[in-house]
Amino acid sequence: MTEQISTQYGNEMVEGLVAVIVSHRDVLSEIDGAIGDGDHGINMAKGFTLCGEAMKGKTLSLAQAFDTLSDALMEGIGGSMGPLYGSLFMGMADSVRDKAQLDAPAFLAMLQQGLSELQDISSAGVGDKCLMDTLIPALAAFEQALQRGDDFSGALAQMKQAAADGRDSTRDLVAKIGRASRLGERSRGVLDAGAVSCCLLLTTLAEATERRLQTVAA
Repeated sequence: MTEQISTQYGNEMVEGLVAVIVSHRDVLSEIDGAIGDGDHGINMAKGFTLCGEAMKGKTLSLAQAFDTLSDALMEGIGGSMGPLYGSLFMGMADSVRDKAQLDAPAFLAMLQQGLSELQDISSAGVGDKCLMDTLIPALAAFEQALQRGDDFSGALAQMKQAAADGRDSTRDLVAKIGRASRLGERSRGVLDAGAVSCCLLLTTLAEATERRLQTVAA
């Protein structure tokens, strides 16, 4: 039987993303403060909190919940992260809009469309010390796991590990974009806050998907 999850549990999935960002607000800002403005956690928590408030009392599909999150990030926070993450979730919403169920290939397509939407507004890539250092390897690991014949849960585990490895890789990188790029070699030795927040989001999304798969299988 094909492993798949229903797209009707949008609130559950996105509320988990809201919770993990809000709970890590201070640590994200602390990380950002080492080489940036120190407001990454504050801004992210603001946008995700707005999303949580907008979802209250509603029953949303996954596409609708991602739409709500995208709108909150685009409209609610300043700097570059609002448009970047807003575009990511907008692409993910578009990918699942007409789907009642998600199997592993559809989950991959959802992430890929999110990345594509993000890349429409950003030329950043792996090695630039940014969220792409987490996102791109995580997606690649998920895809490679499926190509090897891993099941949905196994591919999610590979995605989480690659996200963590990508996040950690930014410690030894020199920033190529953003405010931190002005520091040159002085930006080496600390994590990138965007890579950290991206890892939190991907890990939380993977774990919520895994729980839903276990519920279906029970």
